[in-house]
Amino acid sequence: MTKVLGIGNALVDLLIQIEDDKLLDDLKLPKGSMQLVDARTKDHIAKKSAGLNTSMASGGSAANTIHGLARLGTETAFIGTVGKDEVGDFFVSDLEKSNIKPLLNISSSPSGLASTLISKDSERTFGTYLGAAIELSASHLYDEQFKGHDYLHIEGYLLQNHDLIGKALKLAKANGLTVSLDMASYNVVEDNLEFLKGMVAQYVDVLFANEEEAKAFTGLEPEEALEKISEIVDIAIVKVGKEGSIIKSGDEKLKIGIIDTTVADTTGAGDLYAAGFLHGLAQNKDFEYCGKLGSLLAGTVIKNIGAKISGEDWDIIKKKIQDF
Repeated sequence: MTKVLGIGNALVDLLIQIEDDKLLDDLKLPKGSMQLVDARTKDHIAKKSAGLNTSMASGGSAANTIHGLARLGTETAFIGTVGKDEVGDFFVSDLEKSNIKPLLNISSSPSGLASTLISKDSERTFGTYLGAAIELSASHLYDEQFKGHDYLHIEGYLLQNHDLIGKALKLAKANGLTVSLDMASYNVVEDNLEFLKGMVAQYVDVLFANEEEAKAFTGLEPEEALEKISEIVDIAIVKVGKEGSIIKSGDEKLKIGIIDTTVADTTGAGDLYAAGFLHGLAQNKDFEYCGKLGSLLAGTVIKNIGAKISGEDWDIIKKKIQDF
């Protein structure tokens, strides 16, 4: 069976449904972005959002993808760092319940918490306190973690740590893994552009980007960005919101539409799209199947608040897969 290893920031999402985007201005969080915050700002967000509708779920971009893969039946493991606290225990428990092998470092620092502010139009804005998650370093990675896996899925949010991501990619290639990268956020791409370009060209096989990330990476609109990205990776995927996604590999190019659904919260849509796509690849399916499965998962997760799909919806998904 194909095995997928994920590496990323081990975070727990605090999901906050906001009444007015003015709160984002008050908190100095640009709508739709991911901003790193310190402990003081994390506490300030909690104070300003007191009384709003909130919930908690394990998160982090790569971890969300790994959870989706595990629910589809792919064997998975996850590398990250959590603290010795209630938030960290919550994260570990969620991995184990989903049959994901935890390859975690345990820190004395507080666990990472991503305050996810969800606007009325379903757009989400992150104020992310990395806490223990940021302590994951190149020294925590070693050969045995990668052996026996077929894919490495890595989140773009790790780009700030060049040594970490560089060692992960070298170990992946030394052990014959196919490397999948999700760019994660346009501002992270902008801040690490030259490093990212070199890394992608040298190591990445499958690249996921939304239209903003693709533009930050290439300076081009989605169709042209896809062409440019496909010149340096084996499989390029650009997600274009309500227009679905476009996929290119070599001379093969296709468009995949979205499923008809209502949108409550777009948190996790890209992560779950990647889960569906990678599961299809792991099953040696064609790109149309991979894209349709990605769209099905993305379209399902946005029906509810948070980056997790309910057990009932997973049952529906598995029935629909039989029709592909």
